[in-house]
Amino acid sequence: MAVERIEYRAGNTACKGGLVYDEKVSGRRPLMLIAPNWLGVTEDAIKRAAAIAGGKYVAFVADMYGGGKVSAGPPESTELANAQRADAPERRRRITAALVALRVESDKRAIGDLTRQAAAGFCFGGGNVLELARTGADIQAVICLHGDLLTPLPAKPGDIKAAICVLHGSKDPVVPKKDRDTFEAEMEAAGAKWQILVFGGLLHSFCEVESDMPGIARYDAGAARQSYNMIDDFATAAFEGKL
Repeated sequence: MAVERIEYRAGNTACKGGLVYDEKVSGRRPLMLIAPNWLGVTEDAIKRAAAIAGGKYVAFVADMYGGGKVSAGPPESTELANAQRADAPERRRRITAALVALRVESDKRAIGDLTRQAAAGFCFGGGNVLELARTGADIQAVICLHGDLLTPLPAKPGDIKAAICVLHGSKDPVVPKKDRDTFEAEMEAAGAKWQILVFGGLLHSFCEVESDMPGIARYDAGAARQSYNMIDDFATAAFEGKL
């Protein structure tokens, strides 16, 4: 897999994301924007993007902090992510800039099919792709995996163009059921095409093998396998107009 570090801008912020694709595959492929967790553009995030992309997608790992910054974890990652959560316009500006970078760089290399675009995000990144959907981004599918569901700027009727899939753990203490209820009410009021799959008994970050915080986050191999398959299944169905 080819991994290229790409510099781009989000307003006044200089960013550095990761373009990931199989250089042995010819022709144009669908685009898959990957929004990583609150640690940033880590090697784990790049590897995850490569696994999702395979020979089918051109993927791009979004840089939400600028400069390709990688956090070692709390408390720094908490402060970085919370600053974005509190500033929805800036959060949307940065994730939109990453989508634009994916479009531009994949088209420049003649490997991206700009008629088929999706985004998937993990934890903090799940919230980022939902904010992208709330902007009315012209993409077909958004998949949020154990992500932030709430926003200070709820979608209004007609705002959301993408079909939305949320994969969540029933015992996630970071984003509890009351947040799911609020999110569902927002999606219904906005008239979005949406679905939620709740995995019984699972905590936060169940798709990320490197995540383990007792009582908060725990990897689950079965749910992870099913979730990664659903990213492709949902995106493909959206591209084909079958949702």
